[in-house]
Amino acid sequence: MALRQVLQRTAAPMAMRLALRPLSTSASLFAKRYTESHEWVEVSGNIVTVGISDYAQSALGDIVFVDLPEIGDDKDIGEDAAAVESVKAASEIYAPVAGSIAEVNEALRDQASLINEAAESEGWIFKLEAEDLAAVDSFMTKEQYDKYLESGEL
Repeated sequence: MALRQVLQRTAAPMAMRLALRPLSTSASLFAKRYTESHEWVEVSGNIVTVGISDYAQSALGDIVFVDLPEIGDDKDIGEDAAAVESVKAASEIYAPVAGSIAEVNEALRDQASLINEAAESEGWIFKLEAEDLAAVDSFMTKEQYDKYLESGEL
């Protein structure tokens, strides 16, 4: 009998069920992660979707222009990959991992304000085909990012 069937048939406590989750720390298993420079990333296979956090869009104010990268451009970790301009300021968006630009959010060309409306979903900026996902392991979870914001160590 498969372990799953055994657990379904027994009254194992929830703690036991949680303890049996996979021990892998593969980046593909992580939910959204955040960098100290306020980018968020989501990983699907070796594709990393990048945007700016809701905190960042709020701090920038009304976003009026997004300078998107060129598809196929190679980026190193920490290299300028895109830029957003608002009524208050302009800000660089950094490549959180090394890789090649695989896709850009074309909707932002005509509607940069989409970042203000949905920074952490439809307002994504670009997707990278990552060379290595190891750096993602060091990025913050949502809970860690919230604590980082509360700490004032920005």
